[in-house]
Amino acid sequence: MPHTFDDAAVAGVLGHMNGDHADDNVLIARAFAPGVDIVGATMTAFDGDGGEWTVVTADGGAQLVRVDWPNGPISERREVRREVVALYDEACRRSGIAPRPHG
Repeated sequence: MPHTFDDAAVAGVLGHMNGDHADDNVLIARAFAPGVDIVGATMTAFDGDGGEWTVVTADGGAQLVRVDWPNGPISERREVRREVVALYDEACRRSGIAPRPHG
């Protein structure tokens, strides 16, 4: 059973990802759901095993994209950032674009 994060951690991470990294959400979803024509993505959940994005497709449909954390299961809030950054870096690699520096 994957680790479940408390409501404050979930709200904080989702608020940050959807407020400050909307473009990264789309990049990650597209990279990990090849063949799906994604025009929008919102991070909607995460647990100790991975993150979930609800995507909007070009035809107006919606579907869930779940991506496992690259470094395996986690259980600490501070690890979420590390794993999202790793997903972003891998999404950039898969998409053939240079990732921006992480600060």
